[in-house]
Amino acid sequence: MTTRRDFLRIGASVMGLDLPRLLAAAGPAQNCILYFQEGGACQHDSFDPKPEQPAEIRGSWKTIPTAIPGVHFSELLPLCAKNAKKFAVIRSMYSREAIHEKAKQYVFSGSRPNNAFKHPVYGSVVAKELGPRNGLPPFVCIPRRDICADAGFLGAAYDPFITGDPGKKEFKVQDLSLPGNVSLEESASRARLLRAMDEELREAEKSKVIEGMDYFYQKAFDLVTSEAARKAFDIEAEPAKLRDQYGRNSAGQGALLARRLIESGVRLAAVFQGGYDSHGGIEKSSKSIFPVFDQAFSTLLEDLEQRGLLESTLVLAIGEFGRTPHINHSAGRDHWPGVFSIAAAGAGIEGGQVIGSSDAQGGAPKDRPISIEDLGATIYKKLGMEPHKEYRSNGRPVKMNDGGVPIRELF
Repeated sequence: MTTRRDFLRIGASVMGLDLPRLLAAAGPAQNCILYFQEGGACQHDSFDPKPEQPAEIRGSWKTIPTAIPGVHFSELLPLCAKNAKKFAVIRSMYSREAIHEKAKQYVFSGSRPNNAFKHPVYGSVVAKELGPRNGLPPFVCIPRRDICADAGFLGAAYDPFITGDPGKKEFKVQDLSLPGNVSLEESASRARLLRAMDEELREAEKSKVIEGMDYFYQKAFDLVTSEAARKAFDIEAEPAKLRDQYGRNSAGQGALLARRLIESGVRLAAVFQGGYDSHGGIEKSSKSIFPVFDQAFSTLLEDLEQRGLLESTLVLAIGEFGRTPHINHSAGRDHWPGVFSIAAAGAGIEGGQVIGSSDAQGGAPKDRPISIEDLGATIYKKLGMEPHKEYRSNGRPVKMNDGGVPIRELF
C-alpha cells in the first residue's frame, strides 16, 4: 500500500506532479510558533537517544517507546512520546556555526551570518511581507528579545514586540497602558504633535532609524488604544487548569501566551527557554529543563489541535545546534553543530514520521542531511512566501533564503 509519504518521495513520477506543484498545493500556514531551546538541546537526551552506546555517549537516561512503532525517545519526554503522532522529528539537522550568537542568527534567519550585513530573521521578514493583523504586532518574542531576534538591514520597524515573562506573578505587558497621569485625549494630542514634528524631521533626514521611530510610535499608540490587544495579552483570562497543564513557569506560560497571540492575530511568536548550554553537569540540567519542554510543547500541540488552530499554525521546536557525542571531563557536553534534532508540527505536516537519522554515536547525519537553509526555505514556503525573493542592502541584492530547498517530507 502506498502511503502519502511514499507519494511525496516519488514526486514527479506520480500522476505528473513534481515537487513545486506539491508545495504549491499544500497551501500557506497563517501563523508560526517557534519554541527555541536556547543554548543547544542535547539530541541524545531528547529525540535521538543512543541506548546501545557506552555511558560516555548515551548519557544517563533510558529510552521509552513512542506512539510510533519502533521509535523511542528519551525517558525525559514521556508526553512527547505519547503525542509523537502529532509532530515530525528531524534527526539529521546540521549547522555550520558553533558559536551561540552566530548559530542563533543562522537558525532564526535561514542564512549564515556574514560581516557585510545582518540578515533579518523570519519574524521580521514576516512582519514586512505580511504586516500586522487585528491591530496586533506581527512579530512577538516571549519573554525577552534575544540577539537572534533582529530585523537586520530591514530596519527597526520590523523588530519584535517584547512581552516580558508571563511566568511571573502579576505578569503585565509593558506599553499596553498609558502612564497614570496621562489621559487618552492627551496622548492623542501628543501623537498629533509628534507626527507634525516627524514631518519636519523627515524632510531634513530620511533614514530607516526615522522610519522605525515613526512606526513604533504609531504601533505603541495603536496598542494602548486597542481593547483587543489588551485581551490577547491577558493570560490571566485562561482557566487555571489549562495554565497548570502548560506548566507554571516561563516556558510553559510563554507557550500558552504564544497560542493566545496567534489566535488573536500575531503572525509569528517566538518562545525562548534557556538552560540547554550544559558544558558541565548535564545530567542535572537535562533532568530540570527537558520535563519543562515536554510539558509545554505537548500541551501546546494538544491545545492548538483542540481549538482547530494546528492545521493553520506551523510549530517548530529547535535550538541553535546539538551537543557533543561524548560527555566531557566536566560531565557535560559541548557545542556540536554536526547533527541535532528538531520537531515540526501543524500547517499540514504529517505527524508520526522521523526524517533522517544520525550515525551510531549521534555525531553526524547518517542519511537525509538537512541544512539550516533547507529549514528556512521550508518556513517561508509554509507561510506562503517565496523563499528566494530578493531584497537590497546597501545597494546589493540579498535573498531571503539562499540555496535552501523546502523539506519535502513536511509537505
